[in-house]
Amino acid sequence: MSAQPTACVLIIGNEILSGKTQDTNLQFLGFELAKLGIRLAEGRVVRDEPAAIIRHLNEARREFTYVFTTGGIGPTHDDITAECVAQAFGVPLELSDKAVGLLQRSGRPLNEARLKMARVPRGAVLVENPVSNAPGFRIENVFVFAGIPSIARAMFASALPMLAHGAPILSASVDAYLREGDFAEALTQIQQQYPTVEIGSYPFNRDGRLGASLVARGTDRALLAKVVEKIVVAITALGGETNVP
Repeated sequence: MSAQPTACVLIIGNEILSGKTQDTNLQFLGFELAKLGIRLAEGRVVRDEPAAIIRHLNEARREFTYVFTTGGIGPTHDDITAECVAQAFGVPLELSDKAVGLLQRSGRPLNEARLKMARVPRGAVLVENPVSNAPGFRIENVFVFAGIPSIARAMFASALPMLAHGAPILSASVDAYLREGDFAEALTQIQQQYPTVEIGSYPFNRDGRLGASLVARGTDRALLAKVVEKIVVAITALGGETNVP
């Protein structure tokens, strides 16, 4: 495993692609993984189609330390994530006695639809869900969570002991009241000078004033402070105003 683990999130569901549902899980996972020192390197939105899910899953699990999927593990016909994960790993989907026991906590009868949520790939470890009892699961480096944000967050909390941590990914920022085109060259030079720090520029229009939030991300707090200082000096030299939040 590399010094800094990486992750990919697969957001599964036609409702995301249609615009009917707005995803918030990616933002949550990116923020929480950074605190663990796990760099969220990629996020993909995947339609409810077996071939697409299997292809993206197999690509991601080979490339990244961890893969997190959200969505598609409910009781309806279009909830196909668990089945696709099993196919990707070449193992059968099996009824988990432990998952059945968790579902029984709700007190509702376990019809065939609810029992679907107790079927997981052979060899998977359950990830408990204290919100609605229906569990997620982990198989090798793949974590399978529900799409409902409150449940996805609860599953992530349950999965924390299963994750290897790295140095926390920190950030420091400065607001620059100058057009991006005016400071782009200077920012490029600073980025080249500090290649271990990721510098991003995010333009804004505040009260009619154009500018950009310049964000430095990395694991060394002192180095981030130095980069922000360099940015402030560069923006000021170009005639722009700065504000460090």
